[in-house]
Amino acid sequence: MKKKICVVTGSRAEFGLLTPLMEEFRHDIDILLQLIVTGMHLSSDYGSTYKEIEKENFEINEKIDISLTSDTAVGISKSTGLSIEGFARAYERLKPDIVVLLGDRFEILGAACAACICKVPIAHVNGGEVTRGAFDDCFRHSITKMSQLHFASVEEYRKRIIQLGEDPNRVFNVGALGVDNIKSTKLLTKEELEAKLNLRLKKYNLLVTFHPVTLENDTSEKHFQNLLDVLVGLEDTHIIFTKANADTSGRIINKMIDEYVSANDTKSIAITSMGQVMYLSTMQFVDAVVGNSSSGIIEAPSFKIGTINIGDRQNGRIRLGSIIDCRPLKDDIKEAFKRLYSENFQRGLRDIISPYGDGNAAKRISSIIKNYNTDAGLKKKFYDINFEIQV
Repeated sequence: MKKKICVVTGSRAEFGLLTPLMEEFRHDIDILLQLIVTGMHLSSDYGSTYKEIEKENFEINEKIDISLTSDTAVGISKSTGLSIEGFARAYERLKPDIVVLLGDRFEILGAACAACICKVPIAHVNGGEVTRGAFDDCFRHSITKMSQLHFASVEEYRKRIIQLGEDPNRVFNVGALGVDNIKSTKLLTKEELEAKLNLRLKKYNLLVTFHPVTLENDTSEKHFQNLLDVLVGLEDTHIIFTKANADTSGRIINKMIDEYVSANDTKSIAITSMGQVMYLSTMQFVDAVVGNSSSGIIEAPSFKIGTINIGDRQNGRIRLGSIIDCRPLKDDIKEAFKRLYSENFQRGLRDIISPYGDGNAAKRISSIIKNYNTDAGLKKKFYDINFEIQV
C-alpha cells in the first residue's frame, strides 16, 4: 500500500520552497501525495495563488479557507482557530500517514495542532531557527515539539532542535530547500525577465520585501516609511517591491507600497506574488535584497549579492559577510546603502559561500520520510542534554 504523505502550503513563497520535495513525492510509485492549500493562496488580496499551483499540475485535495479578511491581532487569532478546525476535518477525510509542514506561520501552527490532536505524525522542515523579532519564533518551536521528524537547514539549527528535547536520531541536517530551487530551476534571462515584469532594468536594481515585525507594537508604518524615504533619493535605480505577508499590520505596508509606486511609477513596480521562478530570476539581476525577508539571509548569498537587513525581524539567523544589518532609521539605512555599493563590500561578495547545503535537501527529506515507520507511535521521550551546573 502506498504511503500517504500530506503536504500543507499557505503561501506562494512556501509552496515554491516545497516544490522540489513535492516533485520527489509525486514521482515515487510508493507514495501517494496529498496537498492541502490554505492561507494566502485562497485570498484574492494576495493573488489567489492556488491557481498557480493548479497550473503546475499539482492536484489540490483540500482547500481550507481561514478567512484572511483582517490583519489585526483578533483577526489573525480567528484565522488560527479556523485553521485548527479546518485541518482536523481535512485529516479525517484524507487519513494521511504523515503530514509535512514547513516553517512557522500561524496557519502552519494550526495545521500542527490539528495533526497532533488527530494523531497524525508530523515531519517539520526548517525547525531550529531563530527570528527574535517575530512571533513566528515561538510558533516554530511549538511545531517542533509536536513533530516526529525534523529537517534542519544547517548544523547549528539541528543542534538547537535537540536542545529542545528532540531525539537526535530523528533530527537531520539536510540543507535548505531554497538552495535546491536555485540549483534546479531554469531561471529567466534578463530579456525574459524584463518582458515578464514589463520594465527595463536600470544601472542599479533592488528587490525590496518588508514584513511586519510582529513582536513590536505599531512600528511597521514608521520603519517602512524610513526605508521609502531613503529609496526615493536613490538615483538611476529600479525598485521591485514584493508585497508583505498576511501578518499583523501587513496591509499597512502593502498600502504604502502602492502609494509609493503610484508616485514613482518610472522607477518602481509592485508585485503581489512573484512566484519562485520569477523571484529567483529577479534576484540574479539585482544588487541586493532589501528589507527583512528570510530570502535575503538564505537564498541571496547563493547569488553572491548583498542583503540590507533592516530591524530585528531576522535576528538570530546565521549571518554571512554578504548581509548588512542596520536599524530601521533613515541614517542607518543610508549608511547601509553606502556600504553595499562600496568597493570593498562588492569585492568581498565574490568569496561568499552559502552554508545551506548542496541542493539535495529534497532527496534527503523524501528518502527519510518514505522509510519512516509511521506505526511507531507518537509518544516521545524528552531528550535531556547532559551538562554540569556551574556554581
